[in-house]
Amino acid sequence: MGLTAQSTGSASLKQMQDVRLNCSGEAVVALAGNPNTGKSTVFNALTGLNQHTGNWTGKTVTTAQGHYKYKDRSFILVDLPGTYSLLSNSAEEEAARNFICFGDPHVTIVVADATCLERNLNLVLQILEMTYKVVVCVNLMDEASRKSIRLDLEKLSQMLGVPVIGTNARKGSGLDELKDAVNRVSLNETAVNPLKIRYDPDIEETLKAIEEKIKPLVFPKLDARWVSLKLLDRDKTILDSINNYLGTFLQIEGTVLQIEGTVLSPGQGSEIHGAGALIGGTVLDFPDDNKLRDRIVSCIVKLANEICTHVVYIDNKKYNKGSRRIDNILTSRSFGIPIMILLLSLIFWITLHGANTPSAVIMNFLFGIQDRLTDFFISQSLPDWLHGALILGVYRTLAWVVSVMLPPMAIFFPLFTFLEDLGYLPRVAFNLDNFFKKACAHGKQALTMCMGFGCNAAGVIGCRIIDSPRERLIAIVTNNFVPCNGRFPTLITITGILIAGLGLGTGSTTGTSTGSEPGTPTLAAGLENSAVQGLIGAAAITCIVILGVFMTLLISKLLSKTILKGLPSSFTLELPPFRRPQFGKILVRSLLDRTIFVLGRAVIVAAPSGLVIWLMANININGLSLLAYGANFFNPFANLLGLDGYIIMAFILGFPANEIVIPILLMSYTANGSIIEINNLTALRDILLANGWTWLTAVNLMLISLMHFPCATTLMTIKKETGSMKWTFASFLIPTLTGVIITFATTQVARLLGLG
Repeated sequence: MGLTAQSTGSASLKQMQDVRLNCSGEAVVALAGNPNTGKSTVFNALTGLNQHTGNWTGKTVTTAQGHYKYKDRSFILVDLPGTYSLLSNSAEEEAARNFICFGDPHVTIVVADATCLERNLNLVLQILEMTYKVVVCVNLMDEASRKSIRLDLEKLSQMLGVPVIGTNARKGSGLDELKDAVNRVSLNETAVNPLKIRYDPDIEETLKAIEEKIKPLVFPKLDARWVSLKLLDRDKTILDSINNYLGTFLQIEGTVLQIEGTVLSPGQGSEIHGAGALIGGTVLDFPDDNKLRDRIVSCIVKLANEICTHVVYIDNKKYNKGSRRIDNILTSRSFGIPIMILLLSLIFWITLHGANTPSAVIMNFLFGIQDRLTDFFISQSLPDWLHGALILGVYRTLAWVVSVMLPPMAIFFPLFTFLEDLGYLPRVAFNLDNFFKKACAHGKQALTMCMGFGCNAAGVIGCRIIDSPRERLIAIVTNNFVPCNGRFPTLITITGILIAGLGLGTGSTTGTSTGSEPGTPTLAAGLENSAVQGLIGAAAITCIVILGVFMTLLISKLLSKTILKGLPSSFTLELPPFRRPQFGKILVRSLLDRTIFVLGRAVIVAAPSGLVIWLMANININGLSLLAYGANFFNPFANLLGLDGYIIMAFILGFPANEIVIPILLMSYTANGSIIEINNLTALRDILLANGWTWLTAVNLMLISLMHFPCATTLMTIKKETGSMKWTFASFLIPTLTGVIITFATTQVARLLGLG
């Protein structure tokens, strides 16, 4: 069940009913809860499925399903989107609310965080108004104990009128008791009497009047009191779904309650009047409509607070004082942004400084294997063209991809995942929220932008958490301005080889092998200390990332003032508590889900690309290779951007995956279309210098790598999410034109100043 505009329509209702139809003999269990309560961890623990569990607000944006068995019964568990409330109209809330109402689950598990029960009870109380078949799962009991928080779960169960089970899902504690409670509630073996919220007297009086009128239509399919509240609240989204589900017409116009539909006898479901029978047209005395929603929320919050005073005991009143002090620093106006930049720079420095030696070791090993393969080809008298295509074309490309990309990624991704697991990334979004508001974009775009650092396609999918279609489009179109997994290797490699290597001339870039002329100024002197080089490289990449964030804000602002005009929406961003990172899971997730995934995709694309480049370099027409023809064609345009034709071709051929841009480029620079044997990063630098590279070439390549068209996977994702070729083309064109303009301006200014 996706979070789309159809989530309240007939297609969505049919999809919910299909869950029941496809699960004949199985009990359907809905899993609801606030974000960051460990809901996905509970889902994984019960079903055994491997679903990513990150510390991200609103991580689950589509439903996941899994199965488990208990006492010879089969259960299907539906993981609903995490949401703080069911009162507003976000896509997550509509999806969760509609499944609970119209998906007919046998039981609804509501996961709450033991460390902040009061806030979580807001959702629990709202769900208790919708359905009586509820089991409350109070998760993270271990964290509550560590913070000296005690919970009287038995008393909480008595007050709520439904079973309450304490769990520690990460360690599997309490899950058997949870399964048993779900089983008993689904079989009606446990008596439940859910607590109902008592509203202000005038609201209660009006609710009673509405309930008397509509109960014959909605009971027993829906709770008549809850439907009355939705009518009183004039919640159009849920009313449309209710009317679609029941085949009724319920609405309030002014102070007139209009009711039309088939009347059912309470508890039986038999027809009393034919469909379309008018049974209502009552004039009601409504409370003040402008403040009604605030009063409803106030009653819920007040009841949650009252319950917690009876069941929550905090032995250490200062248990979170240290965490709050840290948050005050990390999110302060004075220190928040500088700390964020320093942490990012530190990650890049560790990556650059630590990757050099492993890269050299892997490179020597893989090129040693190449020598053995070459000996085999010679011993078997195999043709030279076959050796060239398979060894010099395919194998050398793969060897370069693995040796140069694997070490930096194996360092960078665990560090980035560590910050994610620690809970720092939501603080980054908090620090950037004000900037996005000034850009007339949604604050949640800060979250989707952070997702884009991992993968732009994932960032585009993450834009579903933005409710406004206008702001969602802005987030989708601009997500490509932050570097992803595929572009970080290019940035890190170029930085490590050239900027940190400090061997860059200032000659022109022509696309031909010119070398460094005598007397040409270089930056090669004197800074051979690898730690210093790493610092310079880290600073360079950090500047590129900051530029990407700035361009995201700038383009968002321009779109908001032109083709996507509008004002930014407000939203609530929860800062989850800092949690002790699980280093085993960090390594598994970062190395398998990210490093190996990205490297695998690069290898799959690099192998055929290496073959194509070798063929283009070795097929000659009139004494000139196809590769040279292509480079010469692009050279005039590329020279305006401070690049060369081979660089433009590398980005075009790298369209399937950004990871292979550098391998394609290095193959193009060799005479026979293969990467020459390389023992260290200095040798790589020498190849580029021999082909006319300068510091300006390196800077422009990093700029165009940051700002160019998305990869094929991201573009397909944009088409799927927007359903529009127009916006897919815009997502392709906007970053590309921006990159061309920026590199052109940089080149011309540098040349005017005599620096290029």
